[in-house]
Amino acid sequence: MAVTYKNIVKTSLKVSHHPYLNGAWTPNFTEYTATDMEVIGRIPDDIDGVYIRNTENPVQEPIGHYHPFDGDGMLHSMSFKDGKAEYRNRFVRTKGFNAEQEAGAALWAGIANPPSMSVRPGWGAQGGVKDASSTDVVIHAGEVVSTFWQCGDGYRLDPYTLEQLGTESWTPIDGISAHPKVDERTGEMLFFNYSTYPPYQHYGVVDSNNKLVHYTPVPLPGPRLPHDMAFSENYSILADLPMFWDPEQLKEGRYHAGYHPEMPTRFAILPRYGNTEDIQWFEASATFVLHWMNAYEEGDEIVLDGYFQDNPDPEPLPGLPRAAGKMMANIDIHSFQSKLHRWRFNLKTGAVNEQRLDDRALEFGTINQQYAGRKHRYIYSVWGEPNWFLFSGMVKHDLDTGESWSLAFGEQRFGSEAPFAPRINAKDEDDGYLVSFITDMKENRSECVLIDAKDIEAGPVCRIILPHRICSGTHATWASGESIRRYEKK
Repeated sequence: MAVTYKNIVKTSLKVSHHPYLNGAWTPNFTEYTATDMEVIGRIPDDIDGVYIRNTENPVQEPIGHYHPFDGDGMLHSMSFKDGKAEYRNRFVRTKGFNAEQEAGAALWAGIANPPSMSVRPGWGAQGGVKDASSTDVVIHAGEVVSTFWQCGDGYRLDPYTLEQLGTESWTPIDGISAHPKVDERTGEMLFFNYSTYPPYQHYGVVDSNNKLVHYTPVPLPGPRLPHDMAFSENYSILADLPMFWDPEQLKEGRYHAGYHPEMPTRFAILPRYGNTEDIQWFEASATFVLHWMNAYEEGDEIVLDGYFQDNPDPEPLPGLPRAAGKMMANIDIHSFQSKLHRWRFNLKTGAVNEQRLDDRALEFGTINQQYAGRKHRYIYSVWGEPNWFLFSGMVKHDLDTGESWSLAFGEQRFGSEAPFAPRINAKDEDDGYLVSFITDMKENRSECVLIDAKDIEAGPVCRIILPHRICSGTHATWASGESIRRYEKK
C-alpha cells in the first residue's frame, strides 16, 4: 500500500461508552490518500468511475446528549479505472466544522437537545443546529454535492480529489434538504427544502450547468419533516407525512416530533417545471417514509416505490434508559419496520393504489441510476442489524418476476448503502457492480467491495483493504468517469 497523504484532524472527544461513538461507529480523525492497496480477488477493468460515501463523524466533545446524526460530514471515496483503485477520505470543511476547529470545542448542540444549549446560532430547518453536511451525497455537473438532512448549504467538492470547492451560490434562504435527485438523462438536479414558517416547503430545479432555473412553494399545513423526494420523466413527487414537529412546542423553542396515524400521507405531484397551482394532491395510508427508490409513468398512472414504515413511532428498546432506548429504536430498521412498498397514482381519476412488495424489514435501497425516472426492474436494498443502525446484508429484487436474492456481509461485518455501478458498455439494467464499504470488526479493518449485481449471492468479486478501519456510514453515490469528464474544464 502506498499512502501519499495523511492528515490528523484535531479532536476534543473524550472516552465515552456511547454506543454510536464506539465499535463500528468509532469516529475517524485521520484523512488518507492511498493507492496500491491489498486486493483480495482482482479489480475488474470494466468499471470506470468513483464511489463516494458520506457519514456522521463527530470531532468535538458534544454539548448535551449525542445523537448519531450530529456528527461532522466525512466523505470516503474509491475511484476506479483500468483495473486500479485509489482511496481518499476527507472531512467536509463546513462553516460549522471550521468554526469548531478554531474554537477547539463544540459550538452547537445536537438534535437531542434544545437549540438554546448551542453557543452560537445555527440556521436552516432547525435554527440552533449545526449544518454538518453529513447526510447525503450526489454528483451533479461533474462535482460532489454534500447535504444535510435538516436543510443547509450544498457543499461542492471535486469527485476525485475531494478538494473543497465551497458552497452552492444559488442556495435558497431555507437551504437544501438531503436527497436532491440527479436526472442522468437531462443533467438536472431536483431538490426541496422545508422550514418552520409558511409555506413550510419549496421545490426547485438546477440545470446541467448548475444554475437555479426553477423554484416554487409546495405549501404544507404546518411544519413537517420530509426526508426525500422522487421524480418521473415529467413529474416531481413530494410528500406531506404525518410525522412532524409539535407546533405548540415549536413556539417554546422545543423540537419534538410526533406521529399522527389518524392523518393520511399526502403526495404532491407536479410537472417538473410546475408551480403551486399545478400541484395535484393524493391521499394514502398513514406512514413515514425515509427513502423513495424511483418513480415512473405508466399510462395515466405514476408508479412510486419506497419503504413504508409499519411502526413509525416505535417503543424504546428494552434494558436502556427511556431516552436512550427511544433514540436507538428510532434508527433501527427492525423497530420502525420499513417494508418495500409501491404506490400508484392515477392522474386522471385521483385514485391511489398501494401494494406491499416484501414483508422483510429493508431500507437504504439503490437502483441503476440510468433508469431513474423511467421503469426499473431491479432494486437493491439493505437489511439492518437488529437494535442497531448497522447494515448486515443486502437483497436484490426483480420486480418483474417477484424473485429476490440475498447476501449477508458476514459475522460482525457491516456495510454501507451500495449504489449500482454499470459496467463499461453494459447491456442490461443489472449489468454492473454494487459497491460498498465494509467495516469488519473481527478483522479490525475496512474494505471496499465490488459485488456482481447479476449474482449477488456469489459475494464480492474483489475486496480492497483500506488503510484504516472506517466508521460505519449511510448514504453513498456512484458516478461514471465518462459523466464526470464531460464537465472537466478545458
